[in-house]
Amino acid sequence: MQVAVVTFDGFNELDSFIASALINRCRKDGLEAFITTPTPVVTSMNGVKVTGQRPMEFVTEADVVLIGSGVKTQDVVANDQLISRLRLDPSRQLIGSQCSGALVLARLGLLKDMPACTDIKSRPFVEACDVTVLDAPFHAEGNIATAGGCLASQYLATWVITRVLGEDAARDVIGYVAPVGENQETVERAIRAIRAVHSGEAALS
Repeated sequence: MQVAVVTFDGFNELDSFIASALINRCRKDGLEAFITTPTPVVTSMNGVKVTGQRPMEFVTEADVVLIGSGVKTQDVVANDQLISRLRLDPSRQLIGSQCSGALVLARLGLLKDMPACTDIKSRPFVEACDVTVLDAPFHAEGNIATAGGCLASQYLATWVITRVLGEDAARDVIGYVAPVGENQETVERAIRAIRAVHSGEAALS
């Protein structure tokens, strides 16, 4: 199972790296994430240059696609050529967004009547797309999820791992990376964030 963590120029490091790092702790179980970029090299909002692991076209074959955020997301959604490279299919893929990545999902017409989560700065722009923004860190309906706030990327990763490998696998990953002495509460908080929307959903296979 392959995960495309879509990372644009001006990206937020926390959004792309936390999700990919957590998911990649499941490599031994066949779940692997790749930083996926529209150009060979992208530069973060803080000037960190990163070489993409996969080109943008990888999104069409990935089982999971996570759209990261950044300071140039409005430029992304205004770029028809770039948006046309994001050929996503929620009938066979898990699709998630982090913070301003919700703008990309809205631009692609994937949110429809679904409410979304995003960060404080992106909220007015997402609402301008006629999307209801929730005061919550995570929300999912079916195969589409949105997360709001940089550290909510752990919930997005928890959702992916749970949907693909099950809750026990997600508990193992979050428990390992949690602050020492706060393992149990960190795990339970992550599971609580996704459990309501995960109940009744079959694992992706």
